[in-house]
Amino acid sequence: MKFDVIFKRVFGDENNTDIIAAFLSALLEISRESIEKITISNVELTPEYMEQKFSRLDLKMDVDGKTVNVEMQINYEPDFRERTLFYWSKLYSDELRTGDEYGTLKRTVCINLIDFNLFDCEDYHSHFRVMETSRHEVLTDKLAIHFFELKKKRQYSNHKPMDDWLDLINAETEGDLMEIQNTTAIPEIKKTIVIVRHLSGDEKVRQEAYYREKRLHDEATALGHARREGLAEGLTQGRAEGLTQGRAEGLTQGRAEGLTQGRAEGRSEVTQELTHRWLEMGMSEAEIKKLLGK
Repeated sequence: MKFDVIFKRVFGDENNTDIIAAFLSALLEISRESIEKITISNVELTPEYMEQKFSRLDLKMDVDGKTVNVEMQINYEPDFRERTLFYWSKLYSDELRTGDEYGTLKRTVCINLIDFNLFDCEDYHSHFRVMETSRHEVLTDKLAIHFFELKKKRQYSNHKPMDDWLDLINAETEGDLMEIQNTTAIPEIKKTIVIVRHLSGDEKVRQEAYYREKRLHDEATALGHARREGLAEGLTQGRAEGLTQGRAEGLTQGRAEGLTQGRAEGRSEVTQELTHRWLEMGMSEAEIKKLLGK
Protein backbone atom coordinates (compact mmCIF):
# COMPACT_ATOMS: atom_id res chain seq x y z
CA MET A 1 0.00 0.00 0.00
CA LYS A 2 2.97 2.35 0.44
CA PHE A 3 3.67 1.92 -3.26
CA ASP A 4 2.13 4.98 -4.88
CA VAL A 5 0.62 3.16 -7.87
CA ILE A 6 -1.41 0.89 -5.55
CA PHE A 7 -2.23 3.57 -2.97
CA LYS A 8 -3.74 5.93 -5.52
CA ARG A 9 -5.74 3.21 -7.25
CA VAL A 10 -7.34 2.32 -3.92
CA PHE A 11 -7.84 5.72 -2.29
CA GLY A 12 -8.12 7.68 -5.54
CA ASP A 13 -11.07 5.70 -6.89
CA GLU A 14 -14.46 7.30 -6.23
CA ASN A 15 -15.99 3.82 -6.46
CA ASN A 16 -14.24 3.16 -3.15
CA THR A 17 -15.83 6.03 -1.20
CA ASP A 18 -16.88 3.60 1.55
CA ILE A 19 -13.22 2.63 2.01
CA ILE A 20 -12.04 6.24 1.84
CA ALA A 21 -14.65 7.34 4.39
CA ALA A 22 -13.69 4.58 6.82
CA PHE A 23 -10.00 5.43 6.34
CA LEU A 24 -10.54 9.16 7.02
CA SER A 25 -12.84 8.41 9.93
CA ALA A 26 -10.13 6.30 11.58
CA LEU A 27 -7.20 8.66 10.95
CA LEU A 28 -9.08 11.85 11.88
CA GLU A 29 -10.92 10.11 14.72
CA ILE A 30 -14.34 11.34 13.63
CA SER A 31 -17.53 9.34 13.33
CA ARG A 32 -18.07 7.45 10.10
CA GLU A 33 -21.65 8.75 9.95
CA SER A 34 -20.40 12.36 9.88
CA ILE A 35 -18.87 11.80 6.43
CA GLU A 36 -21.59 12.12 3.82
CA LYS A 37 -19.92 13.11 0.54
CA ILE A 38 -16.41 12.70 -0.86
CA THR A 39 -15.20 14.19 -4.14
CA ILE A 40 -11.64 13.50 -5.34
CA SER A 41 -9.93 16.18 -7.43
CA ASN A 42 -6.74 14.52 -8.71
CA VAL A 43 -7.53 10.90 -9.49
CA GLU A 44 -5.44 10.17 -12.58
CA LEU A 45 -1.90 8.79 -12.57
CA THR A 46 -0.62 11.11 -15.30
CA PRO A 47 2.51 10.44 -17.40
CA GLU A 48 4.12 13.46 -15.71
CA TYR A 49 3.45 11.87 -12.33
CA MET A 50 4.88 8.54 -13.43
CA GLU A 51 8.08 10.32 -14.50
CA GLN A 52 8.68 11.75 -11.02
CA LYS A 53 11.89 10.41 -9.51
CA PHE A 54 10.94 10.54 -5.85
CA SER A 55 8.02 8.65 -4.38
CA ARG A 56 5.56 11.32 -3.34
CA LEU A 57 1.82 11.08 -3.74
CA ASP A 58 -1.07 13.30 -2.75
CA LEU A 59 -4.86 13.05 -3.05
CA LYS A 60 -7.01 16.16 -2.74
CA MET A 61 -10.58 15.59 -1.63
CA ASP A 62 -13.64 17.62 -0.76
CA VAL A 63 -15.17 15.97 2.29
CA ASP A 64 -18.50 17.50 3.29
CA GLY A 65 -17.29 20.98 2.34
CA LYS A 66 -13.84 20.56 3.90
CA THR A 67 -10.61 20.27 1.92
CA VAL A 68 -8.71 17.14 2.90
CA ASN A 69 -5.34 16.29 1.39
CA VAL A 70 -3.73 12.90 1.93
CA GLU A 71 -0.03 12.70 1.12
CA MET A 72 2.17 9.62 1.06
CA GLN A 73 5.86 10.49 1.38
CA ILE A 74 8.36 7.63 1.28
CA ASN A 75 11.67 9.49 1.14
CA TYR A 76 13.04 11.79 3.78
CA GLU A 77 13.09 15.36 2.55
CA PRO A 78 14.76 18.34 4.24
CA ASP A 79 12.44 21.15 5.33
CA PHE A 80 9.51 18.75 5.13
CA ARG A 81 7.68 20.57 7.93
CA GLU A 82 7.98 23.89 6.14
CA ARG A 83 6.94 22.33 2.85
CA THR A 84 3.86 20.83 4.47
CA LEU A 85 2.85 24.18 5.96
CA PHE A 86 3.38 25.90 2.62
CA TYR A 87 1.32 23.27 0.84
CA TRP A 88 -1.46 23.62 3.42
CA SER A 89 -1.48 27.41 2.92
CA LYS A 90 -1.79 26.98 -0.85
CA LEU A 91 -4.72 24.58 -0.48
CA TYR A 92 -6.39 26.93 2.01
CA SER A 93 -5.91 30.19 0.12
CA ASP A 94 -6.72 28.78 -3.33
CA GLU A 95 -10.32 28.29 -2.22
CA LEU A 96 -10.88 32.06 -1.88
CA ARG A 97 -12.24 33.60 -5.05
CA THR A 98 -12.25 37.29 -5.90
CA GLY A 99 -14.89 39.09 -3.86
CA ASP A 100 -15.41 36.24 -1.37
CA GLU A 101 -15.34 36.86 2.38
CA TYR A 102 -12.54 35.31 4.41
CA GLY A 103 -15.14 33.50 6.46
CA THR A 104 -16.04 31.39 3.42
CA LEU A 105 -12.61 29.72 3.40
CA LYS A 106 -12.93 25.97 3.90
CA ARG A 107 -11.49 24.02 6.77
CA THR A 108 -8.32 22.49 5.33
CA VAL A 109 -6.84 19.27 6.71
CA CYS A 110 -3.52 17.77 5.62
CA ILE A 111 -2.80 14.12 6.38
CA ASN A 112 0.85 13.13 5.92
CA LEU A 113 1.72 9.43 5.83
CA ILE A 114 5.53 9.40 6.05
CA ASP A 115 7.89 6.44 6.00
CA PHE A 116 10.60 8.10 8.08
CA ASN A 117 10.90 9.56 11.57
CA LEU A 118 10.32 13.30 11.71
CA PHE A 119 9.68 14.12 15.37
CA ASP A 120 11.65 13.28 18.51
CA CYS A 121 8.88 11.37 20.26
CA GLU A 122 7.52 7.84 20.55
CA ASP A 123 4.02 8.67 19.33
CA TYR A 124 3.47 7.88 15.68
CA HIS A 125 0.57 10.34 15.34
CA SER A 126 1.16 14.10 15.65
CA HIS A 127 -1.74 16.56 15.25
CA PHE A 128 -0.96 20.26 14.85
CA ARG A 129 -3.27 23.26 15.20
CA VAL A 130 -2.74 26.98 15.85
CA MET A 131 -3.35 27.94 19.49
CA GLU A 132 -2.39 30.52 22.11
CA THR A 133 0.62 29.28 24.08
CA SER A 134 -0.62 30.06 27.61
CA ARG A 135 -4.40 29.56 27.45
CA HIS A 136 -4.23 26.91 24.71
CA GLU A 137 -7.09 28.70 23.00
CA VAL A 138 -7.40 27.56 19.39
CA LEU A 139 -7.14 30.49 17.00
CA THR A 140 -9.24 28.77 14.34
CA ASP A 141 -10.43 25.27 13.53
CA LYS A 142 -9.68 25.76 9.84
CA LEU A 143 -6.11 24.48 10.15
CA ALA A 144 -5.26 20.88 10.96
CA ILE A 145 -2.09 19.05 9.96
CA HIS A 146 -1.60 15.39 10.85
CA PHE A 147 1.59 13.33 10.58
CA PHE A 148 1.60 9.54 10.79
CA GLU A 149 5.15 8.18 11.10
CA LEU A 150 4.88 4.68 9.66
CA LYS A 151 8.20 3.40 10.99
CA LYS A 152 7.12 4.18 14.57
CA LYS A 153 3.79 2.45 14.00
CA ARG A 154 5.59 -0.89 13.70
CA GLN A 155 6.61 -0.60 17.35
CA TYR A 156 3.60 0.97 19.05
CA SER A 157 -0.15 0.43 19.02
CA ASN A 158 -2.91 2.44 20.66
CA HIS A 159 -5.54 -0.19 19.80
CA LYS A 160 -7.54 2.25 17.72
CA PRO A 161 -9.10 1.78 14.27
CA MET A 162 -6.28 3.87 12.83
CA ASP A 163 -3.85 1.15 13.93
CA ASP A 164 -5.42 -1.40 11.59
CA TRP A 165 -5.31 1.02 8.66
CA LEU A 166 -1.67 1.96 9.28
CA ASP A 167 -0.77 -1.71 9.68
CA LEU A 168 -2.36 -2.31 6.29
CA ILE A 169 -0.30 0.47 4.72
CA ASN A 170 2.82 -0.96 6.35
CA ALA A 171 2.09 -4.54 5.18
CA GLU A 172 4.80 -5.88 2.88
CA THR A 173 3.97 -9.56 2.43
CA GLU A 174 0.98 -11.78 1.80
CA GLY A 175 1.46 -13.08 5.33
CA ASP A 176 1.05 -9.55 6.69
CA LEU A 177 -2.18 -9.15 4.72
CA MET A 178 -3.54 -12.47 5.95
CA GLU A 179 -2.81 -11.57 9.58
CA ILE A 180 -4.58 -8.22 9.23
CA GLN A 181 -7.51 -9.82 7.42
CA ASN A 182 -7.91 -12.40 10.19
CA THR A 183 -7.68 -9.93 13.09
CA THR A 184 -9.37 -6.73 11.94
CA ALA A 185 -13.01 -6.00 12.71
CA ILE A 186 -13.22 -3.30 10.03
CA PRO A 187 -15.04 -4.57 6.90
CA GLU A 188 -13.59 -1.82 4.69
CA ILE A 189 -10.07 -3.06 5.46
CA LYS A 190 -11.02 -6.58 4.38
CA LYS A 191 -12.47 -5.10 1.19
CA THR A 192 -9.26 -3.14 0.62
CA ILE A 193 -7.17 -6.31 0.92
CA VAL A 194 -9.31 -7.96 -1.76
CA ILE A 195 -8.75 -4.93 -4.03
CA VAL A 196 -4.99 -4.97 -3.42
CA ARG A 197 -4.81 -8.65 -4.34
CA HIS A 198 -6.82 -7.97 -7.48
CA LEU A 199 -4.55 -5.09 -8.46
CA SER A 200 -1.52 -7.29 -7.90
CA GLY A 201 -2.83 -9.62 -10.61
CA ASP A 202 -3.65 -6.83 -13.08
CA GLU A 203 -1.02 -6.82 -15.84
CA LYS A 204 -1.36 -3.08 -16.54
CA VAL A 205 -0.94 -2.22 -12.87
CA ARG A 206 2.02 -4.59 -12.62
CA GLN A 207 3.69 -2.83 -15.53
CA GLU A 208 3.07 0.60 -13.99
CA ALA A 209 4.42 -0.64 -10.66
CA TYR A 210 7.48 -2.11 -12.36
CA TYR A 211 8.12 1.15 -14.20
CA ARG A 212 7.82 3.23 -11.03
CA GLU A 213 10.00 0.83 -9.03
CA LYS A 214 12.63 0.86 -11.77
CA ARG A 215 12.76 4.67 -11.71
CA LEU A 216 13.20 4.65 -7.94
CA HIS A 217 15.97 2.04 -8.13
CA ASP A 218 17.63 3.99 -10.95
CA GLU A 219 17.56 7.11 -8.78
CA ALA A 220 19.12 5.23 -5.85
CA THR A 221 21.83 3.85 -8.16
CA ALA A 222 22.56 7.29 -9.58
CA LEU A 223 22.93 8.71 -6.08
CA GLY A 224 25.28 5.85 -5.20
CA HIS A 225 27.53 6.52 -8.18
CA ALA A 226 27.52 10.22 -7.38
CA ARG A 227 28.61 9.52 -3.84
CA ARG A 228 31.43 7.25 -4.90
CA GLU A 229 32.67 9.73 -7.52
CA GLY A 230 32.68 12.65 -5.13
CA LEU A 231 29.57 14.23 -6.63
CA ALA A 232 27.33 13.75 -3.61
CA GLU A 233 27.94 17.33 -2.54
CA GLY A 234 26.90 18.53 -5.95
CA LEU A 235 23.66 16.52 -5.87
CA THR A 236 22.85 17.62 -2.34
CA GLN A 237 23.41 21.26 -3.14
CA GLY A 238 21.56 20.75 -6.39
CA ARG A 239 18.40 19.72 -4.53
CA ALA A 240 18.21 23.25 -3.14
CA GLU A 241 20.01 25.46 -5.65
CA GLY A 242 19.67 23.58 -8.93
CA LEU A 243 21.67 20.69 -10.33
CA THR A 244 23.85 22.91 -12.51
CA GLN A 245 25.12 25.11 -9.69
CA GLY A 246 25.18 22.18 -7.31
CA ARG A 247 27.28 19.95 -9.53
CA ALA A 248 29.73 22.77 -10.21
CA GLU A 249 30.16 23.46 -6.53
CA GLY A 250 30.32 19.76 -5.76
CA LEU A 251 33.11 19.20 -8.26
CA THR A 252 35.15 22.29 -7.44
CA GLN A 253 34.66 22.56 -3.72
CA GLY A 254 32.92 19.37 -2.67
CA ARG A 255 35.84 17.02 -3.09
CA ALA A 256 38.03 19.12 -0.84
CA GLU A 257 35.76 21.28 1.30
CA GLY A 258 32.71 18.97 1.27
CA LEU A 259 34.63 15.87 2.30
CA THR A 260 36.86 17.61 4.86
CA GLN A 261 34.46 20.07 6.42
CA GLY A 262 31.56 17.74 5.83
CA ARG A 263 28.79 20.10 5.05
CA ALA A 264 27.29 17.83 7.62
CA GLU A 265 23.67 18.52 6.97
CA GLY A 266 23.78 17.89 3.25
CA ARG A 267 25.98 14.82 3.49
CA SER A 268 23.76 13.39 6.23
CA GLU A 269 20.71 13.84 4.03
CA VAL A 270 22.27 11.98 1.09
CA THR A 271 23.62 9.21 3.34
CA GLN A 272 20.23 8.72 4.96
CA GLU A 273 18.45 8.56 1.63
CA LEU A 274 21.01 6.18 0.13
CA THR A 275 20.81 3.92 3.17
CA HIS A 276 17.02 3.81 2.97
CA ARG A 277 17.12 2.99 -0.77
CA TRP A 278 19.75 0.27 -0.43
CA LEU A 279 17.95 -1.36 2.49
CA GLU A 280 14.85 -1.51 0.32
CA MET A 281 16.96 -3.17 -2.38
CA GLY A 282 17.97 -5.89 0.12
CA MET A 283 21.52 -4.80 0.89
CA SER A 284 22.89 -5.56 4.35
CA GLU A 285 24.00 -2.85 6.77
CA ALA A 286 27.58 -4.11 6.47
CA GLU A 287 27.52 -3.74 2.68
CA ILE A 288 26.05 -0.25 2.96
CA LYS A 289 28.68 0.84 5.48
CA LYS A 290 31.41 -0.46 3.19
CA LEU A 291 29.88 1.33 0.21
CA LEU A 292 29.66 4.58 2.17
CA GLY A 293 33.24 4.23 3.34
CA LYS A 294 32.34 3.86 7.01
